[in-house]
Amino acid sequence: MKNIFLFCCFLTLFSCKKREQLDLDTFKQGTFEILADEKYDKTVFKRICDLQIEYYDDKIDTLSIHWKNNFNYTLQMLHPKTELDNEPINVKLKSVTANSYDFEAVIGHSNFVIKGTVIKTAD
Repeated sequence: MKNIFLFCCFLTLFSCKKREQLDLDTFKQGTFEILADEKYDKTVFKRICDLQIEYYDDKIDTLSIHWKNNFNYTLQMLHPKTELDNEPINVKLKSVTANSYDFEAVIGHSNFVIKGTVIKTAD
């Protein structure tokens, strides 16, 4: 029984240490890409301080970004063109690697969930 407890403690410490080794601040600045899929075109965006500038479909959008913690942030359109653009986009990082993360995003208080992968392409 004692060995099982020690083994569980070891696994917990090892998994926490591995997670801490990832520098999640790397996702707060730089150039990123969301790959295209059957629903969306490829999106390239740059994060500078508290701004996110998105390039897609020959369009450019500028959003403010507010990080709640390393795994949650909110985006808000600075120049909304539609009523939906006025709603905040709440984003959760679901899994993280050294240069990418899978996310789920919800617009406003809707049930509409967008899923994808963000890849960091440059600092």
